[in-house]
Amino acid sequence: MRERKSVKFNFELQQHQNGHFPPFKVEKLFDPAAAWDKDQLGDVLHWIRQALALVCGLLWGAIPLVGGIWFLLFLLLSSGIIYAYYALVLKIDEEDFGGHGALLQDGLFASISLFLLVWILNADMFSLENTRFYFSVYFPSNCDFPHSNW
Repeated sequence: MRERKSVKFNFELQQHQNGHFPPFKVEKLFDPAAAWDKDQLGDVLHWIRQALALVCGLLWGAIPLVGGIWFLLFLLLSSGIIYAYYALVLKIDEEDFGGHGALLQDGLFASISLFLLVWILNADMFSLENTRFYFSVYFPSNCDFPHSNW
């Protein structure tokens, strides 16, 4: 059994050196004993932020929430979830990966852009005023909405 693990480890090491990486396993995302490469951890943190930005942007736009306080809430929520993930779930030493600043910054600006894009487009799509405008332009005689002074 020991030889089998050794052969498997040597095969994975050889693939890594040749530029071929073994498939990523989902179990590693929640395993505090797993070894993390700086690039792998950065990719995982980046994609967690992107998923959170997409969900929050859709939710904020559908409700529709407006104002800077909701933007700040997204930043706090995003950073809090990332911190909790690497500090409490993975229990990694942040100094090995460049400190808290480097880990909290991974994917931050891309997630802000995605969040704002989805939030604005979603809020615009669900806006009643825009619906009223589009109906009056494309269906002026069949418009059921009251007209305002445009």
